Amino acid sequence: MEEKTQFAVLIDSENISAKFARVIFDELEKYGYASVRRIYGNWSKGNGWHDKLLLEYSITPIQQFSYTQGKNSTDMAMVIDAMDLLYQNKVEGFCLVTSDSDFTRLAIRLREENKYVLGMGESKTPMALTRACNRFVHLNLIDENDKDIAGSQDRESVTPIEDIEASIRTMINESSHGRMELGSVGSRLTERYPDFDVRNYGYSKLSVFLDSFKHFEIVKENRRNYIVASDSLSVEDIRKEIMDIILRNMGSVDNLSVINDELKEKHKGFDIKTFGYSRFSSFVKAMPGVVVEDNTVRLLHK
Repeated sequence: MEEKTQFAVLIDSENISAKFARVIFDELEKYGYASVRRIYGNWSKGNGWHDKLLLEYSITPIQQFSYTQGKNSTDMAMVIDAMDLLYQNKVEGFCLVTSDSDFTRLAIRLREENKYVLGMGESKTPMALTRACNRFVHLNLIDENDKDIAGSQDRESVTPIEDIEASIRTMINESSHGRMELGSVGSRLTERYPDFDVRNYGYSKLSVFLDSFKHFEIVKENRRNYIVASDSLSVEDIRKEIMDIILRNMGSVDNLSVINDELKEKHKGFDIKTFGYSRFSSFVKAMPGVVVEDNTVRLLHK
């Protein structure tokens, strides 16, 4: 039997709801086993993490009084215990269950020591903390039993879907055959965005999520699924749009980036590499009827 990765689960009870207890440990099973399970807080105050729940999941409560008003002693206790466990070298990974960005430096420090850091918190978690972890799980977005329906505000700190689309576009453009195997796309998105999870966007399968993009399509070949670009844009379409932009600006545009930005705004995931050019300036220079001087583009008058 393959030995599971040993994790230390450290829970900040002051900003993580007890309703996520089941989700936390269900998710952790995908990565390893929680050999250390601790939760930090002031148990003289009600926080929902009652004794029966702690016993059910074998979590050790660590009492932490607020010695000074305005100071978070719970944070300090978690950091001290994490560093003790790190130097005792009893675990291979740490699961930091918190939405508090103050733990960002701790996550970075643990990763510097080659420890796998799994973060868990709500979607309000600042991007700094999510990106500091090897993997980050948004508990409120993946909890099927959560009665609250996740809206756009709940996903404000989740990697924007536009960024996901642009990354997929880049992968396809950089691939040798203009396509990417479905599993590889998922793996590379997870490597680039620690919080990437199709459940964050309301899907349960990667294939269904990717199929929702109108600029991509999934094709099957030799029992394998690939994702390819399905844009109907041609070189002539892009040239026409560039000409229209120049004409709207009285026949001259001071900066090439203005045109490039407008195309990217109109066509999400637009990348000039799709048309065989490494630089946008090279594409424009090859257009008949226009001239590029320094960074200015203007119509070539006959």
